[in-house]
Amino acid sequence: MPEYGYFLSCEQYGPADLVEQARMAEQAGFQALWISDHYHPWNDAQGQSAFVWSVIGALSEAVSLPVETAVTCPTVRMHPAVVAQAAATSAVMTGGRFRLGVGSGEALNEHILGDRWPPAHVRLEMLEEAIQVMRRLFTGEEVDHHGTYYTVENARLYTVPDEPVPIDVSGFGPKATSLAARVGDGYITMMPDEEMVTQYRKGGGGAKLVSGGTKVCFGHDREECVRTVRELWYNEQLPGEMGQVLPTPRHFEQLEPLVTEDMIRENVVCGDDADQHVAALKEFADAGFDRVYVNQIGADQRGFFDFYRTKVLPQLP
Repeated sequence: MPEYGYFLSCEQYGPADLVEQARMAEQAGFQALWISDHYHPWNDAQGQSAFVWSVIGALSEAVSLPVETAVTCPTVRMHPAVVAQAAATSAVMTGGRFRLGVGSGEALNEHILGDRWPPAHVRLEMLEEAIQVMRRLFTGEEVDHHGTYYTVENARLYTVPDEPVPIDVSGFGPKATSLAARVGDGYITMMPDEEMVTQYRKGGGGAKLVSGGTKVCFGHDREECVRTVRELWYNEQLPGEMGQVLPTPRHFEQLEPLVTEDMIRENVVCGDDADQHVAALKEFADAGFDRVYVNQIGADQRGFFDFYRTKVLPQLP
């Protein structure tokens, strides 16, 4: 039976709001937290982009739920040795309740220092080497590493948790899923795709944690919810690799006309029909996921948590 968590959006809410949402999520009965790791929002309408590691520090004091980044890119904007230190400290502060979700990233966040944005296969090679570096650092031993993409000299983490931080790998296609199965402590994907879960488990992932997430918009006026989703999160309906290669929020805004309200109605749960919300989450359960995270796009956060506490979570397995 899956656990159900809440997905905190650093792109849409400031730090204080995120911490308050985490408190409400715990009170509503959610069992875990995801939090996004972005330098930019996807578009200016979202309007925020807090430094995730500071927020995790606040969450460690505010709630007792497990926390995971969904996801951090430890390859370009931040060196894996620095990400390892941030993750190890987060694990200590949360009493071992932190998991590091990693992925190959998006140009939107990672090109900001002027580095070349590599093609997908190179990004996966970089990610695999970064995971190797971080795992060695999590031991608390001194590390020297001279690899294809990264150099580490005389690096040692002195503040480390009792157990190494689990590293879950994000994958949306066969190659990334294969990497997750081979090197990850768990697997992250955003679609209730049973085929990808099967590939992960048969490819070496076995019984390791499989996590997925979805966005909804709770509100009493369904059409208003549809408009809200189109204004704030139309980027999720864009096809192909645009999400990985476009460099600025402005470029995503130029593509907004490609996304129609009908596309939102078809692909995003909007409104206050509890059965629709339940059905969307059960799709993940039926596909074999162990944890399912949901994010509320709309502004009525308290209404959303009351709705899930009374109408949705009690119906889930």
